[in-house]
Amino acid sequence: MPRTPRRRALSALWGVLVVAVLLGVNLPPALGYVARWRHERLINSPAYMQEHGRWDVVQVPPQDRVNAIHAALLPSGKVLLIAGSGNKEDLFATKALKSLLYDPRDGSTRMIPVPDDMFCGGQTLLPDGRLLVAGGTARYEKLDGAVTHAAGAMRVKNENPDVARPVPAGTEFVSPAGQRYRSVRDALVPPAAKTATSTGAVVTASEVTVFVEAVTPGPGAVNPVREQYAIAGLPPEQSRNLYGLGAPMTLDKQDYQGTDKAFTFDPVAETWTRVGDMEFARWYPTLTPMVDGRVMATAGLDGVGEVLNGQTEIFDPVTNTWTERKDLTQYFPTYPGIFTTARPDEMFYAGTTAGYGPADRGRVPGLWDLNDNTLTPVPGLRDPDLLETSGAAWVGPVQDQRMAVVGGGGIGESPRSTARIDVVDLDEPAPHFVPGPDLPAPTRYPNLVTLPDDTMLISNGSRDYRGKGASDHLLARLYHPGPDGGTLTEAAAPEVGRNYHTEGLLLPDGRVLTAGSDPLFDDEHNTVPGTFEQRLEIYSPPYLFRGPRPEITEAPETVERGDTALVATPEPARVQRARLLRLASSTHVTSVDQRAVALDLQRTARGVQVDVPASVRTVPSGFYMLFLVDDRGVPSTGHVLHVGGDGGSRRE
Repeated sequence: MPRTPRRRALSALWGVLVVAVLLGVNLPPALGYVARWRHERLINSPAYMQEHGRWDVVQVPPQDRVNAIHAALLPSGKVLLIAGSGNKEDLFATKALKSLLYDPRDGSTRMIPVPDDMFCGGQTLLPDGRLLVAGGTARYEKLDGAVTHAAGAMRVKNENPDVARPVPAGTEFVSPAGQRYRSVRDALVPPAAKTATSTGAVVTASEVTVFVEAVTPGPGAVNPVREQYAIAGLPPEQSRNLYGLGAPMTLDKQDYQGTDKAFTFDPVAETWTRVGDMEFARWYPTLTPMVDGRVMATAGLDGVGEVLNGQTEIFDPVTNTWTERKDLTQYFPTYPGIFTTARPDEMFYAGTTAGYGPADRGRVPGLWDLNDNTLTPVPGLRDPDLLETSGAAWVGPVQDQRMAVVGGGGIGESPRSTARIDVVDLDEPAPHFVPGPDLPAPTRYPNLVTLPDDTMLISNGSRDYRGKGASDHLLARLYHPGPDGGTLTEAAAPEVGRNYHTEGLLLPDGRVLTAGSDPLFDDEHNTVPGTFEQRLEIYSPPYLFRGPRPEITEAPETVERGDTALVATPEPARVQRARLLRLASSTHVTSVDQRAVALDLQRTARGVQVDVPASVRTVPSGFYMLFLVDDRGVPSTGHVLHVGGDGGSRRE
């Protein structure tokens, strides 16, 4: 039967509806696919990469993935990523403590167990190429509501000048009311100090502080009073000299507790060795390399979870021992950004910190004179209350003595953050910060990595605390030092978001490795617990896409300060600059050992002669990468060499 005009109209209408439905279902994905294809085509085009560079995600075998908390470039060219327990309390409980050795040259990986939980310790490279790691986790935090046994700090006093007293874990301390508390770790109380006087002698009790928990759970063991405790089981003649002075015993939140253990990692044997214990337990400390090869340890949470009250100690890499410097007692919040300057016996505290400490103490940037232990404030920093989780680094060659402070946020879980980049010239008679260019968005946790062309990569971070509200930035910028605070240019956007527990390192081939990230939540509404980011990502800067690179065909393995070294290269006429970049380490976007050193050069028929600065304050002993940079700003592959003194053999 022939179709009527009405039936034909209905059939056409159904056809239109079917097409519309199909388009509604399939057009957005199709358009999204086209947009992604066009984006991928753009970011992989030669013109784009020459201007902005490129990021590549590294495929690490699943069995070799770690929660990277610390990262260090070793003299062998390999990268050591240290997790320890990796902010996973179950791994801490089972002692499944990890580190990963990654070789960026061929992508190979190898898991290396760690001998103690180095999670949130401090690290730096020693002049002989060993990596020093000190401090870490002795106990995980317990949040409000999770504390079942009243607990607190117990100062154990020893008034006997002749005998040190061990206090093993499990020692019970008894209050005047009969409440009992047990210590959680071994301790040794030194003999009391005995000082002769004209009338006899004065004895000053020694003390150590231990953490104790109530033997019985519940509020009945809460003791708000500071009072003297007896040690159970001691005979009367000993109990007069050995006793406890207890802080209030509460059910309040208990913070992480630090350890006093220290280890070195040998980059040749690829093994850990325990060295002398620190004088103080530390969690979240900074280890700053000093110009004489020693290492200064500052700040951190102690063995009972309290911020150390300014105790400073020094590690000697010759004796592998620590010594407290009471004359350098200086309070800082945790992970302070403390750097060696060009002036004798001076450090610069950039004000950058991470994690713990009050708002009104130790927050002002300043120059620290180690002769008289004074800290002279350096004024002018914008947003001075937004320095937690900020980054700091030398910009350009260290001879310029210019440092940038980048980003940051409010104390604790504050949602506030800043886009600030401010720069200070420490060579000025009265150093002060001047504004630089702002980041494209307020940023906590920015990774700062100095490059061989004198620029600095600023990447990743988040707007909010630990990426809350899905606030990770897939952004990167290249900072160019210069007058009026320098300038920023756009870099390619990373694929992987990174916030808390992130780090970045320059590699010998001129690329940048980024690792780690520990978001509090995985969703915008802060309802899904966060997943630690185990992927690695490598940034190839624009200079790697601008044609052939200068080549170093021969260079010395070791040089001394003040030396002139011959570096063979096929086209010496193209070489415009030479730089030494120190092998660096990083944790919590804190990297106090990275620096670039400018070398004077003269061209010869076979290559270039480079002059190593004579000052140890410019070039402290240690391992560096030597780069030659041509007239287009393209660097060679870095040649790893050792500057100054002994230790140049610690490489593969």
